Amino acid sequence: MSKNWTFLHNRSSDAKWTEGLRKIFEYRNLGLKEATDGNYTAQIIRVSGNTEPDEVNKWHVHHCDFQFLLVLQGWAEFEYEGEGVHRIEKGDVVNQLPGIKHREIKCSDDFEVLEIVSPAKFETIIVEAP
Repeated sequence: MSKNWTFLHNRSSDAKWTEGLRKIFEYRNLGLKEATDGNYTAQIIRVSGNTEPDEVNKWHVHHCDFQFLLVLQGWAEFEYEGEGVHRIEKGDVVNQLPGIKHREIKCSDDFEVLEIVSPAKFETIIVEAP
């Protein structure tokens, strides 16, 4: 264990939902970035009701070493370079490979997902379709 890591108990009763990368979603930071000295981040992402289009539904990549998704509610369809279209549903897990080109096609109105990423600070870049 890293010397700079701290114990964390993030209470759901204290949840704060904020804007984030995608305008159609809202984000709940689970405090892992601070607790792991930036080695990881974890957030719950859910549909916000905003239908304003944004750039990240285009093909993009995340410059990170690890990205884990667990669908908590609803469903979404993603397309991954070399893997095709995948519909992810409640209870499904995705180990999204580092640097894989992907895009969200659509999602249900109740879509909610737990995302864990390393490192906590990473870039998202819009790219050409594969």
